[in-house]
Amino acid sequence: MLIVAASATRHERTPGVLHGTAKVINLPTDPCDAKHRWRKWEMFAKSKSVIGMIHVGALPGTPRHGESLAAITDRAVEEAGVFVKHGLDGIILENMHDVPYLCGQVGPEIVAAMTAVGLAVREKILASASSHRPAIAARSATKDSGTRTSIPLGVQILAAANRAALAVAHVIGADFVRVENFTYAHIADEGLMPTAEAGPLLRYRRQIGAQRVKVVADVKKKHSSHAITSDVSLAEAARTTEFCGADGVVVTGVATGEPTRPEDAATVRESVSVPVWIGSGLTPENLPALWPHADVFVVGSYLKVDGLWSNALDAERVERFLEAARRLRAS
Repeated sequence: MLIVAASATRHERTPGVLHGTAKVINLPTDPCDAKHRWRKWEMFAKSKSVIGMIHVGALPGTPRHGESLAAITDRAVEEAGVFVKHGLDGIILENMHDVPYLCGQVGPEIVAAMTAVGLAVREKILASASSHRPAIAARSATKDSGTRTSIPLGVQILAAANRAALAVAHVIGADFVRVENFTYAHIADEGLMPTAEAGPLLRYRRQIGAQRVKVVADVKKKHSSHAITSDVSLAEAARTTEFCGADGVVVTGVATGEPTRPEDAATVRESVSVPVWIGSGLTPENLPALWPHADVFVVGSYLKVDGLWSNALDAERVERFLEAARRLRAS
């Protein structure tokens, strides 16, 4: 049921709530309505989930590209195997090494390369899960005619190449995309991002039949100036992001590897009903302060040698972080 109130603000047009003197219009309940999104999102086995970030090597055509796509793919597949073996709850692929990024778009070579890497990683996840998590693999094989991975797989293509990421995710059978510039405008290090992506992106998702791919959106994203929306609070930005159809919201620090402030996570948690994700700077030391305020924890930099995102994956750091998460789950 949708309540439309002529005198209401856009955030007051909440399903099932009457504001002012409004006419009640009965419509079929949309499973993507805000009140139902969290209930319908069953991709994670745990209520508090840890996702490992794979920083895909510099892809063809980018300034730092220098190795074959086969080598790039092999390393991503190897990291995925480590993540599954150690028991992470999900994996996300990101073209982090393509710096400096283009603003809002990438060429077909990036889409093709990320698709190739994504397909290989997905196959590794399925194969590894069969060995390390047979019960999960068996359960996953029954969902969506076999298109689900045994643990959730996501895609992000920098910078704000959100439709490209959605297309890749749809083709490889991934479960979610992480997107930038979903609502409002801001100035990123790639330049001005003047137009919110929510409208075009969600229409594109419908057009290509990718509704099963969830959209998780950064709020007041890192590596950006938000002076042009300085009168929009973090809470209001989060509410707008949910209102515009995001399936989850991501809170970060100011840059990759920089910690998220617990008070920011708490503010967003209190402002939305969709899952809250922590998207930067996670360590075993700051995880306890953030744990009560979020549902999903995306970790990348800490898992690398010396905690630097561009270094090789360090399996001991992976285990150290997951041990911290296990202690929190048990407490």
